Amino acid sequence: MHVYETDGAAIYRQSFAMIRAEADLAAFGPEEEPVAVRMIHAAGLIGLEAHIRFSADFVAAARVALAAGAPILCDARMVSEGVTAGRLPRSNLVICTLHQPEVPQLAQSLATTRSAAALELWRPYLKGAVVAIGNAPTALFHLLNMLKDPGCPRPAAIVGCPVGFVGAAESKAALWDEQPVPCCIVSGRLGGSAVTVAALNALASRSE
Repeated sequence: MHVYETDGAAIYRQSFAMIRAEADLAAFGPEEEPVAVRMIHAAGLIGLEAHIRFSADFVAAARVALAAGAPILCDARMVSEGVTAGRLPRSNLVICTLHQPEVPQLAQSLATTRSAAALELWRPYLKGAVVAIGNAPTALFHLLNMLKDPGCPRPAAIVGCPVGFVGAAESKAALWDEQPVPCCIVSGRLGGSAVTVAALNALASRSE
C-alpha cells in the first residue's frame, strides 16, 4: 500500500513552502507575491515566476473592484467553473458568454472565432469588471480592439494569460505594451485556465 500525505491543509502548506523556498520571488511586492505563488502552484512549475508580470496597480485595482461587487468575466468555462464561490467577497457574478446561443452567428458575422465574438456580449457587464482570459488569444486580441473605442466600457483589471502556440505570446505582449487598464500576464506561450483561476482566487480571497 502507498503511504502518502492525506491532510489537505498540510499539503497546501508544504506546497507553498516549497514554492517559496525554490522560486525566485524577489521581483514581487508583498501584495503580488501570494498571487504569484498561487499561479506557480497551479502550473506546478518553478520558473513560471520569470514570466509573471503585474502592472504597478493591478492587485489593488482588482481587489477593490471585487470588494465592490464587480462581476468576473471569463473567456472559457474552464476559467469560470474554477472560481471558488466561497472566496468571493460580494457573491460576485461569474460570467462566461461563450456558449450563448447567439455566439456562433455573431462569430460568423464578425469573421472571427466564437471565443472572440462572445466578448461582444460582455458590454453590459464590462464597466468596472475583472476580466479573466486564460484560454483564447483571439479573445484577448478582440478585447484590446474593443478597448480602443473610447465609447467601450472599461474593466477595472485584466488577467490576461491565454496559453498556446498561435497568438498567445503576441496577445499578451500587446496587452502589456498597451495596458489599457491594470493587468497581469504570463509572458510567452505559458499560461492557461488553471493559472488564470489561481490568480482570481488569490485576488478574491484577500479582497475584503
